[in-house]
Amino acid sequence: MTTDLSIDLLERSLLGTMLKEEYLILDEVIQPNMFQSQIHRSIYLAMQHLARNNQPVDYITILTMREPDEVGGANYLAGLQTFADEEKFDAYLEMFKKEWQEKQKQQILNLASLQNWPIETIQKELDALQTDTLSVETDVKDDLVKMAERPYLPKEDERVVRTDLKELEKLIVGFRQGELTIIAGRPSMGKTDVMNYFALTAGHAGCLPIIFSLEMNKAMLLDRLIAASGKISRLKMRDPYQYFSEKQKEQWIPVLTELSKANLQIDDRAGLTVSQMRAQVRKLIKNNPKQKPIVFIDYLQIIHSNAATKGGNQTAIIGQISWELKQMAKEFDCPVVCLSQLNRGVESRQNKRPVMSDLRDSGNIEQDADVIILLYRAAYYNQSAQSVEGQATTVGGTNTDPAKDKLELNVAKNRNGPTGIVSVNYSKMTGRLKE
Repeated sequence: MTTDLSIDLLERSLLGTMLKEEYLILDEVIQPNMFQSQIHRSIYLAMQHLARNNQPVDYITILTMREPDEVGGANYLAGLQTFADEEKFDAYLEMFKKEWQEKQKQQILNLASLQNWPIETIQKELDALQTDTLSVETDVKDDLVKMAERPYLPKEDERVVRTDLKELEKLIVGFRQGELTIIAGRPSMGKTDVMNYFALTAGHAGCLPIIFSLEMNKAMLLDRLIAASGKISRLKMRDPYQYFSEKQKEQWIPVLTELSKANLQIDDRAGLTVSQMRAQVRKLIKNNPKQKPIVFIDYLQIIHSNAATKGGNQTAIIGQISWELKQMAKEFDCPVVCLSQLNRGVESRQNKRPVMSDLRDSGNIEQDADVIILLYRAAYYNQSAQSVEGQATTVGGTNTDPAKDKLELNVAKNRNGPTGIVSVNYSKMTGRLKE
């Protein structure tokens, strides 16, 4: 059991975070009686009332709702925000709910023992306790009414983020809301370029692409995005002043302007946990309410997990992370696309096309993912093709790229459709994909 002091600090952090981020007040299902402190119950009730009436929520407005001693006084209220921690809000909320449920369970069992309740009554009370913190609409009548005209109207699937790759869309249609897609490949197969392509495509279609670049910093990733958008050699991006032609310099501002229209959001902090990503996604969705979000993560094996500090093995840790990613997709009802490494075993086989069992530290990845796409480029393993590619990448040369090769996107798993292999043109020099 958590100590009373720990619970008090937990409650302060939750209230402080909700004061800082007002949308959380009505976003989370917390009952006032779940707070151990009567002062905290009064504060939360006042916050709820203000939020439901579209009034600002701060220590001044709360004091207009309650007597100072009911809410701890002005200094106490003002100091709550020092406990705010949005990144840990979800974790603290779970601890808060579990602690409340544990106390309620003990009360039920004590009362059952004193009054000699039958087993059925005890079970009923414990079941009710599990659902007390949930607010879920289970009746399907309204859903069925909305479907009445479905056979008579053309389908407009707004729940899908398109890829603009027609052959790929024949298999997966697009990235579906609430689904987790894993894109896996060996190093230098083009994973980041594929992610960038999908992010740019989604952004130009009016979506909100949220990229968590755990390995590459924002400046490096932006250089890649600029190169792909402007059909510019990435080698030239090392020093545009020295290597750009006059024509490329003239096109520089238009390329940046076009890229800005994609409304990309890039978080390049290293060592993020899924909980920290969820906090950032929640904030960005709140700030961009009219745009449909899609989350990209580069890459799965370097996501930090608290399970690692508890002695879990790598397979179990990766399995936990993949489950959390799937839950994030469901929570925000948006697509989550995560890159993943493949095992080195691919290199030792004569046929180097990857299969799902090559997923590194696979754990439950195969189970949790709705779609798994495995990347393969024959040119990577073809020494003569690599030689040609090397000759083509003279920094001072033109934009032409004779090293263009085929990139296979193998849809190895598709929970809601067929599997198959799609081949696209890929430019290693610029990072562009094209059918």
